[in-house]
Amino acid sequence: MARTVTRKAKGVRRQARAQGTSRKVRSARSKGQSIIGRALSMLPFTEEQLHKAFTVMILGGALAAAIFIANISGATAVASDRIAHIASNAGYEVQHIQPNGIERMNVQTVYERALGQQNLAMTQVDLAGLREELVELPWVRDARVSRQLPDTLVIDIIEREPHAVLQRPDRLMLIDETGVELEPISRSAASEYLLIAGPGAQDRVEDLTALLDSAPALQSQIKAAEWIGNRRWDLTFVTDQELALPEGEDRAAAALISFAQADGVHRLIGGQAASFDMRNAPRMYMNIPGRSEQEELAMEGDS
Repeated sequence: MARTVTRKAKGVRRQARAQGTSRKVRSARSKGQSIIGRALSMLPFTEEQLHKAFTVMILGGALAAAIFIANISGATAVASDRIAHIASNAGYEVQHIQPNGIERMNVQTVYERALGQQNLAMTQVDLAGLREELVELPWVRDARVSRQLPDTLVIDIIEREPHAVLQRPDRLMLIDETGVELEPISRSAASEYLLIAGPGAQDRVEDLTALLDSAPALQSQIKAAEWIGNRRWDLTFVTDQELALPEGEDRAAAALISFAQADGVHRLIGGQAASFDMRNAPRMYMNIPGRSEQEELAMEGDS
């Protein structure tokens, strides 16, 4: 009996320890769940919304993995070809090209770029690639390419504006306001534009425009501008009289304004002087045919 009583006593102690451990585990779990619950309650989401978000994340990860595997195995290319085949059979194939916004450039150059897209399924048209080809054309400032279902490719063109004529050693080139060459032009057709000449003049077209804008009253009287020594401008009026301006944007603008004021008073353009020199502005020297160099007239530019 003594041995039996001892075994029962040990069993009771073991059972008590087990029960104590179980209570501790349940307490820890309860505390952990309580902490998580409090943390979740602080978030601006309901439990149902969180569940949906985790579900979307899991599905998104699975989809990304599927796409990655498909790309490696070539399945996406096969699927793309299959979709294109279905689209073509359904009539969704490029049959017509519709260019818009073309007034000056040769429309045939647009067709030449776009013809490579004909008979393609609409799903296979490389809109971005075609646009890049179009903006490389001299006349095209910008372009937009879009699909008009079921079978039309729409090309909207924004053309560059012709601004002046650049004199090359062997030809005349029509250019826009930034100096971009548009196309060759005949001398007779070039007469309606400002003629720009001189090495480096093409890169100074915008500067020249700003200079001429400083004296708007003279713009209609100026037919040519030559960039001299990569430093300054010489202007030629419609009367074939020439005006030499000083170096520097500010000094040149001030001299041109001074000349415009003097012309308003003395009618210099169309007068006796063959040329005007304002390189030492505000003084202006006039070269009058028939007079010796010593007899050249000097006057204040603002007189």
